[in-house]
Amino acid sequence: MSDKRRAEIEAKRTKLAELRKARADRQRAETERRQSESAGPSTAVRRDVDDLVNALVGSGRGGFDSTGDVTPSSSLPGTPPRQSALLHSNSALSPSGRVSRQSDVGSDRFSNIGTTMVASANSATDHVVERIMTPRSIDLIDVEQELFELPQRILRDRERELEAIRAAREKELEEESVQLEKEIEQEIRDLTEEERTSILTAPEFLDFVEQSSKIVQRALNDGYDYIRDYTIGTETNGDDSEGKRVKRVCAFYDEHYGKNRSITDIDWSPKYPELSVASYNKNPAALNEPDGIVAVWNLHLLERPEFVFHSQSDVLSVTFSPFHSNLVFGGTYSGQILLWDTRSKHLPVLKTPLSAAGHTHPVYAMQMVGTQNAHNLITSSTDGTFCSWLVDMLAQPQETLELIHAGHNKTGEVAVTTLDFPDNETTAFWVGTEEGNVYQANRYDRAGAKAGLNQYDIYKGHAGPVMGLHFHPLVGPIDFSDLFLTASADWTVKLWRAKSLAKPSTAAHAIPPIYSFDEADDYVYDVKWHPTHPALFGMVDGSGKFDLWNLNTDTEVPVVSSNVGSGRAINKMEWDRKDGRRAALGGSDGKLYVYDIGDTALPRETEWSELQKTIAGLVGAGQTNGAVDVDGTRIVAGR
Repeated sequence: MSDKRRAEIEAKRTKLAELRKARADRQRAETERRQSESAGPSTAVRRDVDDLVNALVGSGRGGFDSTGDVTPSSSLPGTPPRQSALLHSNSALSPSGRVSRQSDVGSDRFSNIGTTMVASANSATDHVVERIMTPRSIDLIDVEQELFELPQRILRDRERELEAIRAAREKELEEESVQLEKEIEQEIRDLTEEERTSILTAPEFLDFVEQSSKIVQRALNDGYDYIRDYTIGTETNGDDSEGKRVKRVCAFYDEHYGKNRSITDIDWSPKYPELSVASYNKNPAALNEPDGIVAVWNLHLLERPEFVFHSQSDVLSVTFSPFHSNLVFGGTYSGQILLWDTRSKHLPVLKTPLSAAGHTHPVYAMQMVGTQNAHNLITSSTDGTFCSWLVDMLAQPQETLELIHAGHNKTGEVAVTTLDFPDNETTAFWVGTEEGNVYQANRYDRAGAKAGLNQYDIYKGHAGPVMGLHFHPLVGPIDFSDLFLTASADWTVKLWRAKSLAKPSTAAHAIPPIYSFDEADDYVYDVKWHPTHPALFGMVDGSGKFDLWNLNTDTEVPVVSSNVGSGRAINKMEWDRKDGRRAALGGSDGKLYVYDIGDTALPRETEWSELQKTIAGLVGAGQTNGAVDVDGTRIVAGR
């Protein structure tokens, strides 16, 4: 669970606690209020109300003294004092002490309100009428009770309204509290083991983790210094690689896939310059793992391969399709040709059958030839079988040749270990064999030569199996594409010139190398011309050395020699296809090393003419280092 989600849950919990506290406070206040109401109004409150009523009403006007007796006023002015009449009233006084009194206005009226007229006995006052006044029996308003109850009624109405509002608010808060509790319970609910397993094993989840982690690791492996300060150290601090003509860029290795395995072949992607592919043989200690592995590595993803493909047999050769960037081909120890697609899973999408129609022996040599609209995959195995395949139909080969030489003593077949086509050539190719010889062969019949192995031209010079063969690339103003290099287990690298196909031989004869490079101290496993520099080539050997040769500089010793890794054998090398600055080296320790040769890869304009002079000097030297010039034709010749 993310920190943001945790913060949201904590906020909900805090809000829920506040709601619960507010509810408890309201309940406590309501209880106290009800208890105070049940006890009745206090004496002090009652006294205050009485004082207020007395102040408003006061004592009776002209009618009552402090004892409650009534004192009637004179009816006429100048009337002498008389005896007070005693009032007998059948009605009770109101709590306020007020009584009704008879007004003397309009005394000539005899009404039924209880007034009795009595004649006086005094003759001097015959005209005076004696009255006996009785109180009126009329119900009056209880002012004190009315004034006391009115505020209470208003308060009770207000309290009822507030109680209804509080009840509605209480219900709303209760519902919100219940909802928050449900949300928190839903958020913090622990997954069951079955739910956890189903999530972790879901293909969508695995694909998401795979792709997301690759993106993160690519970003982390970016070597750019984002906090570099360009204002300091510009004069004193130089580049770490200054003075080093060759430096190691990285070493690709994954403990899970590379342990106890050796790299058997490598290639660079023709479309993505940061991608390289390596094939691996069997891990004897891991019985449950696939025998063969193919890993696609990314220069921006060092910790693990970008793609991993499986095979039921050791993968001995591998190549990217130059016309389909998603396709990877592999040749196996069992003889099967496999096709993997980076858009699919680990298993091959197509494979050849294990039958006599294809290969039944190890396939060490493989190359794609042709153009975008017409191309074939060429493969050759150690039993001398040569096959041409259509990339979208591997059920059976399009064509098959048996490479047989009549000069062999016990068997006529030629055990092919490596092959190569010269640039701009799709029918004629050269093969290196376990016996140490190099042969030229044709895919089809042509003028003066039949399809199959050329029986007359034998390139003899190696005393051990030929491990690598590579023709000079067709670049620059001068054509050197008839020159090729071979690496052998006899500790040497030899420079050859291919015999012109325009002059087929009619009798068997041996063709010696132009020059032999004998500087190596172990088996030389591979050699490659540089793709842009005409005089530059690299070689790797069994002692773990990577030697860089420049024929225009020196033909006796390499210009740069580097010890790669822990000193174990380097089986294969390949220049990147973009500009040749990087070389991929496949080690027997299962590591894929990438080296940068820097400005050494940049040729001068005079390199081609200088190489032409160098080759002419090597041929003219005759027997130097075992090389023999047996052909007087020009060195740089088209076929």
